[in-house]
Amino acid sequence: MTKTSTGNFFEDFRLGQIIRHATPRTMTVGDVALYTGLFGPRFAVQSSDAFAIAIGYDRAPLDDLLVFHVVFGKTVPDVSLNAVANLGYAGMQFLAPVFPGDTLSATSEVIGLKENSNRKTGIVYVRTRGMKQDGTAVLEYVRWVMVRKRDESAPAPGDHVPRLPTFVEARLLGSACPPIKREAYDLELAGSPYRYGDYEIGEKIDHVDGITVEEAEHQTATRLYQNTARIHFDQFSAAQSRFGRRLIYGGHVISLARAISFNGLGNAFHIAAVNGGRHVSPLFAGRTVFAWSEVLAKSELPGRDDVGALRLRTVATSDKPCADFPYKNGEDYDPAVLLDLDYWVLIPR
Repeated sequence: MTKTSTGNFFEDFRLGQIIRHATPRTMTVGDVALYTGLFGPRFAVQSSDAFAIAIGYDRAPLDDLLVFHVVFGKTVPDVSLNAVANLGYAGMQFLAPVFPGDTLSATSEVIGLKENSNRKTGIVYVRTRGMKQDGTAVLEYVRWVMVRKRDESAPAPGDHVPRLPTFVEARLLGSACPPIKREAYDLELAGSPYRYGDYEIGEKIDHVDGITVEEAEHQTATRLYQNTARIHFDQFSAAQSRFGRRLIYGGHVISLARAISFNGLGNAFHIAAVNGGRHVSPLFAGRTVFAWSEVLAKSELPGRDDVGALRLRTVATSDKPCADFPYKNGEDYDPAVLLDLDYWVLIPR
């Protein structure tokens, strides 16, 4: 018998299975500083206690994506340690703000299983919930991941593909954002003059800036979340894969695109929900990430006149600036596209 774990393979999962993930994580200002150093987000609400308190927060909340990555990282040893690829997300909602000093933990429910035709892998669907120390839910989402089988001849543990929402309804948004004092929201200090009313449906924004990814940076970031997926760290094993090198965690691309989007969306300070997302192609160190966004929809929130919601599609590319908004050629993605993310942000009215 061995005391070490090789993680779960596809045949180890069961429909309805509930997994409590190790290890609870108390978030600190040190985590915030490291995340800022790695990605450079500049949104004022998450950058300044003084700014956040002035508009109605208790203090500066953690960046929404830092919360997501830490919760996601908890699930990796149990769900995706033996993953071939993380395939997508749906129905993600940020439910409550998280502040330094809060402790995050996570549980997941297996809601779908589908063996692939090659019988070497299968798709596992999980619904994950992140919680604070008092039991308050801060984040909930569904993701699906392709996981290797330990034994190709093993029978499939189930065959059920769940029905997933195509988007989060606007009426469900905003619980993680307190009432905002619009008169105290200083546009000059925030770094952008544009509010909710300044954006139009169909508008496309080239975020201009590019960020080159370094090997050490993406590994440091992934360790920050306690994400243990081997494909991001183990070059000895990765050398035997079809790519021959380590893959960069897909969430790294999301955070880079979000940081880059400040140039054009500087007041979109809160990600309220992610409707869906797809990692279109892998990213490797040495490549430069660019991004552009399109406003897909706008919505006022019931009972609130302080903020409105913009539904955005943000597309990230590898080694291709986005002045011509690369996306799809017919049904196929442009070869440079890395990420296709559909999400709601809140922005002052």
